[in-house]
Amino acid sequence: MVANLSIGSHRRDHPDTKPIQNLYDDLINSNQETDPMQRRTWTTAAALWLAVTPFLASTAVAQAWPTRPIKLVVPFPPGGLIDNMARLVAPKLALELGQPIVIDNKPGAGGNLGAAEAARAPADGYTLLMASPPLTISPALYSKLPYKPEQIAPVALLGRVPNVLMVNPSSGINTLADLTALAKSKPGQLNYASNGQGTSLHLSAELYKSQSGAFVTHIPYRGAAAGLTGLMAGEVNMMFDNLPSALGLINGGKLKALAVTTPQRSSALPGVPTMEEAGMKGYQVFAWFGVAAPAGLPAPVLQKLEQALERVASQPEVKTAMLKAGAEPAWANAQGLGNFMQADAAQWKKVAAFAKITLD
Repeated sequence: MVANLSIGSHRRDHPDTKPIQNLYDDLINSNQETDPMQRRTWTTAAALWLAVTPFLASTAVAQAWPTRPIKLVVPFPPGGLIDNMARLVAPKLALELGQPIVIDNKPGAGGNLGAAEAARAPADGYTLLMASPPLTISPALYSKLPYKPEQIAPVALLGRVPNVLMVNPSSGINTLADLTALAKSKPGQLNYASNGQGTSLHLSAELYKSQSGAFVTHIPYRGAAAGLTGLMAGEVNMMFDNLPSALGLINGGKLKALAVTTPQRSSALPGVPTMEEAGMKGYQVFAWFGVAAPAGLPAPVLQKLEQALERVASQPEVKTAMLKAGAEPAWANAQGLGNFMQADAAQWKKVAAFAKITLD
């Protein structure tokens, strides 16, 4: 019956056919011309048509999408890990979808400006966001953001990057247990470097403090490279950093890795234990990257985009390129990424409260 009510077929076969809304009105108001049973039958048919129309429309939208280039907002400057991963994925995704993916770098405010631009865009699938840790960290640090977190919806997780805890090789510290024992024996006398207040490296150390009970003093540097230099010079006692930027110094013997922060060991440092293996139960931190979109993306468009990204993420050359850049392929669909982001945001909210960190 629904097929027989197709607007297109009626207009082709019957030139005098009324518009569908008029047909519906006639069916509802025909109580003078039909018996009650017939009225109920026609009313049910019309209601079914009206119920299925949005589904047919959304399916048509998904089949047509995309019909023009898609903008991928990267909330950081060119050249960093997130930007590099965006430039790795974009041409592959363009081939899958049949439309160009245009990268738009919008740095500023620790990633918040780019997120705000994506949040303000229409939820039509033509603006995407390269998702990364600021989406889960910033709500814990700022009482006011240029966007509302619920305006951004997850699409897919693509990969993650371990952090690594390091000390100076001349320190005599060989294990995480050694470091914690020393820090507890000298409360406040040991210190750690970070790449700035409120960054993921800062919060990684504060999470360590909250779980270990050790008190070490924060020394923020102007960037991770400056912090690493300070650690090598003996200005600070410890530092967390993203593994790719520290790996060369570790392999060169200039810094000593005590543990990586991911649930599994890193293939780049297979001899280095995880924080949990080293005795820090439940400690899990990593930089991550994926794709998000303005909230309210039509379900068929989300499904089509999610499936295209999964095909991209499964390509061997993409996985190889990620590993070469120091990242680990880690696929999750929209629901999986959403669950992770919710848990990650809750963790950073607790850490920010513990450390009394605000950036307003």
